[in-house]
Amino acid sequence: MKVLVTGGAGYIGSHTALALKKAGHEPIVLDSMVNGHAWAVKYGPLVEGDIGDAELVARVCAEHKPEAVIHFAAFIEVGESVANPAKYIENNYHKAQRLFDALCAGGVKRVVFSSTAAVYGTPVSDAPIAEDHPQNPINPYGEAKLLAEKYLRSLEGQGMRSLALRYFNAAGAAPIEEGIGEAHDPETHLIPNVLLAGLGVKDEVKLFGSDYPTRDGTALRDYIHVLDLAAAHLAALDYLAAGGATDACNLGTGTGSTVLEVVQAASRALGHDVPQSRHPRRAGDPPMLVANAARAREKLGWSPRYNLDDIVESALAWHRFSQTRPVL
Repeated sequence: MKVLVTGGAGYIGSHTALALKKAGHEPIVLDSMVNGHAWAVKYGPLVEGDIGDAELVARVCAEHKPEAVIHFAAFIEVGESVANPAKYIENNYHKAQRLFDALCAGGVKRVVFSSTAAVYGTPVSDAPIAEDHPQNPINPYGEAKLLAEKYLRSLEGQGMRSLALRYFNAAGAAPIEEGIGEAHDPETHLIPNVLLAGLGVKDEVKLFGSDYPTRDGTALRDYIHVLDLAAAHLAALDYLAAGGATDACNLGTGTGSTVLEVVQAASRALGHDVPQSRHPRRAGDPPMLVANAARAREKLGWSPRYNLDDIVESALAWHRFSQTRPVL
């Protein structure tokens, strides 16, 4: 199957392109390269351009004739979305609208959409979050993703079927011989920042909050290996190819790890303690964010394979490798 992968030069997109190639599919990457990396495009052709360019999308559909699309391309920094909401609403919602319309016009009627747990906003309880949890985003990043989900669902009447995959905390990397991994600038995610502190690339990692009602007082999050996410996208393609109806699914482990447990896992992988400093809670950080991923298990036959130690060890191998590559 030919699959158009928007944002395929990015972190999760490149890992999904790898999974597609290994499964015998042909990924065609469409990426503006604003945040993407040329070194991450290894598994199929690259078309450089913007998802909001309807004429370009039409040409890509006519030339490559993809049977389905996995849409990753988006800005992802929550803090930046608060400082510059117009940028996020334009790119993550309005350009997504134009992409979906162009796909529909070009006869591509199956879309897997990279969404986010940010569509839920602040959890109403400490229980794992299911898809029927109230959707009240608290930042423009989550709001734009939710609007894009709703617009995509509205295209059902034109024959487009879609599956929105709501990620929790993506982490980890492919086996090092693939040469792809997480490379954000700035890097705001906990696991890479812990490892970069442990490797001496950063002076320390800042840990926020020690008085949460969790098992060790630090915030608890649901970390999911990027290869498990990639596998879920392939399962979503199969679901849609088999006639599956438009829906949304959470992707997570259903358990979660605390900030201190992440630091401890990094220390085990490194063989030494990680330099750290403790700080008060940040405003808006809930104590717990954990996925109820039962729907993905039932509809897609998917479940995660990797645990926290697997995630951290693969990420450490990647960051050690990336420090030796001037291109990064």
